[in-house]
Order: sequence, then C-alpha cells, then structure tokens
Amino acid sequence: MAALAVLGNALGIRGIQDGVNAYTGERPFRQEFSVFKNSGPAFDLYIQALARFQQIDQQSFLSYFEVAVTHFTQCRQILISRHLARLVVLQYGPSQIPQLQANGPTLRSLTYALLTQQPNYGIFSNTRYNDDGRGAGRYNSIENMHNAIHMLVGNGGHMSNIPYSSFDPIFWLHHANTDRLFALWQAVYPDSKFTSQISAFKTFTNDAGKIDDANTALTPFHSDDFGTLWTSNTAWSTKTFGYSYPEIVDWGVNSSQLTSNVKSRLNALYNPTKTTSKRSFSADASSELGLSPNTISTQWFANIRVSRSDTASPFFVHFYLGAAPADPSTWSFAPNLIGSHSVIDSSMLRTADAGPPTTLYGQIPLNHALVTAGDFNLTSSKIVPLLRSQLNWRLQTTNDAPLDVSKVPSLKIHVVGQEVKPRVSDDEFPEYGHLVAYRDVTEGKAGGLQDGDDTE
Repeated sequence: MAALAVLGNALGIRGIQDGVNAYTGERPFRQEFSVFKNSGPAFDLYIQALARFQQIDQQSFLSYFEVAVTHFTQCRQILISRHLARLVVLQYGPSQIPQLQANGPTLRSLTYALLTQQPNYGIFSNTRYNDDGRGAGRYNSIENMHNAIHMLVGNGGHMSNIPYSSFDPIFWLHHANTDRLFALWQAVYPDSKFTSQISAFKTFTNDAGKIDDANTALTPFHSDDFGTLWTSNTAWSTKTFGYSYPEIVDWGVNSSQLTSNVKSRLNALYNPTKTTSKRSFSADASSELGLSPNTISTQWFANIRVSRSDTASPFFVHFYLGAAPADPSTWSFAPNLIGSHSVIDSSMLRTADAGPPTTLYGQIPLNHALVTAGDFNLTSSKIVPLLRSQLNWRLQTTNDAPLDVSKVPSLKIHVVGQEVKPRVSDDEFPEYGHLVAYRDVTEGKAGGLQDGDDTE
C-alpha cells in the first residue's frame, strides 16, 4: 500500500491504448459480462490472466495484493474503478446467488430511474444526499446500487466487508460496471460535472471532513511516471484511458447526437416496450410483465434514511408484500420479497478514519411487486390502503441474524409515488412528476415515518 503512494515508485496508469484510432477517436469496447462470459477464448484468457495476477508475490509493487490493498483506505473514491478495474463489465441480473436473483427487478428499476431522473452529480454519486427540494425526495444514487451488490454478493464474506472487498475477484467486475453506469450518466448529462463534497472518510489525500473538489488528487494513482496524480477533472472521460462501452459510441457524433443515441440504448436495455402478460408476482416478474414507465402511469418507491452511526456492522432492510417468512435464513430470497436495501457505511465508522455521523439515503422500487395478475391500476386510492396493510420490512445482519428495529433508532421509512408520462420516442425518457409522500402507509409501524416527522 505504501509503495503506491511513494513518489519514487510512481507508475503512470494510462490504460491500454492499443486499438485506439487517433484520427476518428474510435476505441475498443469493454464488453458487458453476459456477452463476455460466452466469448470463449477471450473469457478463458481473462480467467487465466487473473489467476496469474494473483500468483505474483505479495511484496511485488504490482502484485494483486498491493493493488487490492489500496482500496482499504481509498475505498470512498468512486473513480478507482476507472483506473484499476477496466477489464470487463458486469451487468447484474439472475445468477446462482439467490439473494442477487431475488433483487434483479429492484436493481434494474433503480438503474433506469437513476439514469433518467438525476442530473445532479452530488445526489447521483452517493448516499449522503437527497433532492428533497424536488418533491418528497429521490433517495436513489449510484452508491445505493453499488452497496447493494457488495452486500448481496458478499452476505458476510469479503465483498460485504468493504475495506477488504477488493481481495474478492468479483470486486473488479463490480467496479467495472460502476464505471459503465457512470459513463452512461455522463453521456446523458454532458453538462453535469463533479461538485465539491465533504470527504466522509480519510483517504490518501484528505482527512475525513475535508473538502474534495474536482482538482483533489486521487492519490496514489499517477497519470505519468514522474509523480503527477490523477484528479476527477483529468480522469473524467473514458477517452483518456483508451476504451468505451457498446452503448457509448462517441466518435463521429456531436454531444447532442451522443445523448440521443445513449438514451435509445438505455430504453432498449431497461425500459423496453413490451406486451404484458398476466401472471402472479415472482422475483423475475418485471422482465415478463414489461414493468416500465411505458406501461405504468404511476411509480411507487420506499424511501429509507438512517444514520451510519446506529450500528457497528452492515445490515439489510428487506421489504415484503405481505408477512416476512418465519425463518430468517430465507428472508433475503423469499417469494414475496420486494427488494433489499443495504447499509454498509457503518462497517467502518468505528475506525479513526471515519468522519462525523452522517445520514444515509436509499430507495427501493415497489412496482414490480404491486402488479399482480396483469392489474396495472396503481392509483393512490388503491395502492395506499394495500401498502398500509401489506408492506412490511425486516432488518438483518450479514450472518442472517435478525436485527431489532429498536437497535437502529434513526431508521425512517416512508412511501412515495409519482405520476409518469410515457416516452413518446425511442430516444427520449419519460416525463416524471414530483414525488408525493404517503405517511399513512408507514405511520404506526416500527421504523416507519410518523406524523410530524420530516421526509429529509
């Protein structure tokens, strides 16, 4: 770890420039994982290269251990993925991990909602901000989804212990996908830029509580062999590192054309126009029912806020339509699970590197659970009474132990809804109305927003 920060050992990280067309700007694509894993020799070569990487002596400057250990201190810097984890991209969906499969509809809905509704970098980037001023509050962020993958995949293993998660090989795939989502957001909102923020944790550059801005050094990552450090400004574009993604063909087009093209790709991936079929709710129902703003005129979410100082270990907030199962070991993949919110920042707050207590925000979409047997009537007159009687949640640690809500006194959950006008063309997004809070749903429930509580 120390070696990477020593000026005398500076090693420029510039990306692989082979394949870049200097005249047109065309660059190789980092493939989406479901495509890459079926590529035959290319994927075999990746696995072999990863194995060789792990076999390098730990004392070596460029060993798997030395590179991974930088995340221990630097894990709060979102652009790490752009420098170190640019091999492939992982688009999460059904897998052999039951809790990840159960959350597939939630993750897909969160992705589309975030990329189509949030132009503000601060709110987009992390769980410490919300845009309550625009209505009842959009609590979603890229960190919200990032945390979910760490917890759902790790569930007590290395991936859910954030300072050590980089030692798990899936970490690199996960952060490559985080980079992909960030690049998609940049293409959709080209005028949005990095905004100054207070550092929540100590990094190689700043102590907790200091201001990070677009020119703050991303220590220990160097742009050359002479000690120049990357900043968020200089590392802002994938062009600098010699790659792009299949959804982002940014050569031969202007900024407006690129935005239009990327919107079309996002609609095709996350909001396709489908013919809906009648069937009961299940974990993968959204993909078959076509649950999107094109088919539903009202969207519903559960908003979650909690202080990171309430517990000393990460935990889940599982949401259910109906009663939670009696057996806690099945909570994370129950048939009536709506989705699982992950709280991970608490895993580091007992160290000297942590900053002052911070409120964290998150969001879980509800529509895929509310639509049953092809009934798309999601008006408030129907949904508010339904959620009042049927929406439940349970808290659980990563070792499957129940966590009593009384142990997390800052937890506040409330339900919000918004009207949606479907998109009128493939290269446009839906029009979203203001979010409205429905306190009746959670009032009287442990951990729910009560009469008189603020939504912020």
